[in-house]
Amino acid sequence: MEKLRYHHIGIPTNKPLPKEDYSPEYKMTASGYYKNPYGIEWINFDSDCPLPELVKKVPHIAFVVDNIEAAIAGKNVIIEPNSPTEGVTIAFIVVNGAPVEFLQFDRPESEIWPHGAQFKI
Repeated sequence: MEKLRYHHIGIPTNKPLPKEDYSPEYKMTASGYYKNPYGIEWINFDSDCPLPELVKKVPHIAFVVDNIEAAIAGKNVIIEPNSPTEGVTIAFIVVNGAPVEFLQFDRPESEIWPHGAQFKI
């Protein structure tokens, strides 16, 4: 099994979140990850967000992996590997009815999101 390193927990919410954290491509806002030492991220989805309903309704846990293809091999993949931001590839699987996210970085996270990564990779 691929080595997993905790990154964050994503919690869906209906409360308004900061506009600067909005992703027009995914029609969602993800906020809070950089504002606490535990990687708690709040996520608000637009009504026309293209992501799976499970991801929009059930909290997910995210792990950093060295090889995303190995991490998802043979798993129930609900979001195929993609790059929402240059330097990181993500994918989602389902485990016991809950979404799990994997992130693979091709350089230090602090270079991708310069406002400060919580966890050094």
